[in-house]
Amino acid sequence: MTVRVRYAPSPTGHLHIGGARTALFNYLLAKKLGGTYVLRIEDTDQARNVQNAEEKFLENFKWLGLDWDEGPGVGGEFGPYSCMERLDIYQKYVDQLLAEEKAYSCYCTEEELEKEREALVAKGQMPRYMGRCRHLTEDQKAAFEAEGRKKTVRFRVPEGQMITFTDHVRGNVQFESDGIGDYVIVKSDGIPTYNFAVAVDDHLMKITHVIRGEEHLSNTPRQILIYQAFGWDVPEFAHVSLILNQNGKKLSKRDESIIQFIEQYRNLGYLPEAILNFLALLGWSPGGEQEIFSLEELIQAFSLDRVSKSGAVFDTEKLAWMNGYYIKQADPERIVELAIPQLQQAGLIGETFDRQWVTALVSLHKEKMAYVAELLELAKQFFEEEVAYEGEAADVLKEQQVPVVVAAFLEKAKQLPDWNANAIQAALKEIQKETGYKGRPLFMTVRVAATGQAHGPDLNRSLELLGRERVISRLQRILEKE
Repeated sequence: MTVRVRYAPSPTGHLHIGGARTALFNYLLAKKLGGTYVLRIEDTDQARNVQNAEEKFLENFKWLGLDWDEGPGVGGEFGPYSCMERLDIYQKYVDQLLAEEKAYSCYCTEEELEKEREALVAKGQMPRYMGRCRHLTEDQKAAFEAEGRKKTVRFRVPEGQMITFTDHVRGNVQFESDGIGDYVIVKSDGIPTYNFAVAVDDHLMKITHVIRGEEHLSNTPRQILIYQAFGWDVPEFAHVSLILNQNGKKLSKRDESIIQFIEQYRNLGYLPEAILNFLALLGWSPGGEQEIFSLEELIQAFSLDRVSKSGAVFDTEKLAWMNGYYIKQADPERIVELAIPQLQQAGLIGETFDRQWVTALVSLHKEKMAYVAELLELAKQFFEEEVAYEGEAADVLKEQQVPVVVAAFLEKAKQLPDWNANAIQAALKEIQKETGYKGRPLFMTVRVAATGQAHGPDLNRSLELLGRERVISRLQRILEKE
């Protein structure tokens, strides 16, 4: 059997971290088993579809490196790969179900359905359609149509059937058909519903494994019934665990404690390989202690039997640590390229800028960055005309050595023929001999006076990047206050 998997996002918003993880698991299984990875757009929910969302989805998939073998922009023998381009295909199968009386037209209004739902809830029963239109005569149908009622098409769920399947993550799963109720497969606007379209598409595209989030588990019996109605083989299923917040609760899209969309991470300067590495470990365990994996290593290690049933906690600190690791390993020029738009959007550099200076700035802070946008805060002293001396920095400026050290360094700063890290280092050694101050009283005093910070990256390189004029200006202000 040739393995064929698919990821089928709905273009109703941005690419969510949960969706990206599902896409990744599908991709890993396909590559591990030498199969085919299909990308398909489930765009039947026209009311919720967002303009340009599909383009953004595709752009972010490419950024992550999850290139698809079949789908939009690539093509394939089973296209088209968006539902709204397949309406004629679905109609054929709807007509077949109607002809075989495995589906029927329903004329119930929203008000009637709501009353039915409320009555079931009042009795403590699970809301479901009770089959009001299951046995309409042709005359009744004609009367409803004469009223101008819009019709849907409902699937006729077999009574008294146990729907069972083996899930690669959940094990043996069972649903009673009597608890489902006849469900809509074609809406009143003529567009098929998700559960019908996805079953038809998965069959026609020869999908062998359906890997998706746990929230789709309740959809599975409805889709299996569609397969059975046509006599089709049922694919294998794997429903992966929910992603939880750091309190162990189901992650809500309204939860602001966690950034939830891939595009947001991309805009902050996270690296795609770090995102993939982190997402792979959400709900899947490779065994052993290794945490850093290349995409190729993930492909080799991945298997569905190591996907966990329990929810996976989204650890923001671990993601930041992992991304910081990848930044440290990255080509410096790559980080510079990511930093430039960050600095420009913040108004810190213009369209024309000193690239050598920016490269040196990034190099100075690269080891401390968890993501590239952090550079704006880490390097703010390089862009401020005046710095605020607060907290520990303010306390340092109260110490007795400050006037002597600042005055001595100010004089050296004015006299140095060259303003670079080596010349600054030599000047500080001379001040040490002249004033007798060394170590912390010398270096922290100069750092605080010039940068406004008690701690930071290499002092000599920092002073070089600040520039002679800015350093002199700040030192003079300190002495004026003294």
